[in-house]
Amino acid sequence: MRHLLRTTTAALSYFMALALLSCGATARYEEWKSATATYSKEPRGFVATGGACGYEDLRKAGYVRTSAVSTSLFNRGSTCGGCFELRCVDHILWCLQGSPSTVVTVTDFCPPNYGLPGDYGGWCNYPREHFDMSEQAFAEIAERRADIVPVQYRRVDCERNGGVRFTVSGSSHFCQVLITNVGSDGEVAAVKVKGSRTGWIPMGRNWGQNWQCNADLSGQPLSFEVTTSRGRTVTSYSVASANWQFGQTFQGKQFQR
Repeated sequence: MRHLLRTTTAALSYFMALALLSCGATARYEEWKSATATYSKEPRGFVATGGACGYEDLRKAGYVRTSAVSTSLFNRGSTCGGCFELRCVDHILWCLQGSPSTVVTVTDFCPPNYGLPGDYGGWCNYPREHFDMSEQAFAEIAERRADIVPVQYRRVDCERNGGVRFTVSGSSHFCQVLITNVGSDGEVAAVKVKGSRTGWIPMGRNWGQNWQCNADLSGQPLSFEVTTSRGRTVTSYSVASANWQFGQTFQGKQFQR
């Protein structure tokens, strides 16, 4: 009888572990959805900038495979920094064999062009879901000769090296912070900042991933609390020393997988 109970308990533990793993996989990957994709050709020596997300030099920020997204996906900038897995589908001429996938980071907004129809040039017109990818990312799923291709996409976790980065700007009247290199789902939903002489101060989204508060924090070590759209929070204490200067970038903790 004891042997039977031990065997039953072990079996239950095994299946519970499988269930937890399954839940984890479901939380990390969403269902595939349909969209379209194009790419922006980059001339030699071109420095890719983050446009509507405010990332400035994308390569310096660590974003190589990037994409601008249409209005329905951009969500007024809250999608900036989010990661999507894309694969080219249902086009025997342009899709690469085997439909390989690539993961891109959202770094810009693809504006609509209502002077053109949605199926001929107005790819980013609302409510179309469209990705205007970097050339490198596009070439990993489709032929460069293609004009526009059908794709499937899903949100995935962002793989990042190092910690979350904070670039501080502003003046004596306000503090603005550009937040980059965010792991987890990559999408920042809330930010707080704390000086050595203040409590935690909520920051508001200025534009893209630039966050701002009306406080003079000069001469104080700075701590940051970052919350993603999935509700995960990471707190980085004293990432900037008391003698920090505007324009400097500091590295904090990273979200754990």
